[in-house]
Amino acid sequence: MRLLIAFLFPWLTFFLIGRPFTGLLCLLLQCTLLGWIPATIWAVYALSQYKTDRKIARAMAHRY
Repeated sequence: MRLLIAFLFPWLTFFLIGRPFTGLLCLLLQCTLLGWIPATIWAVYALSQYKTDRKIARAMAHRY
């Protein structure tokens, strides 16, 4: 679901993963027609990093 949001509303993805200031910056980038594609790529990349960070945190929590 978040991946679909990253494609349609890149700025909203950052708010959903807890990065509101980055979301505002992405919204400014997305306001231009040429900025839409980089904003989408940035949102998808940030979402994948968020998922990876959560997996690492869960693995470290189970380790101890």
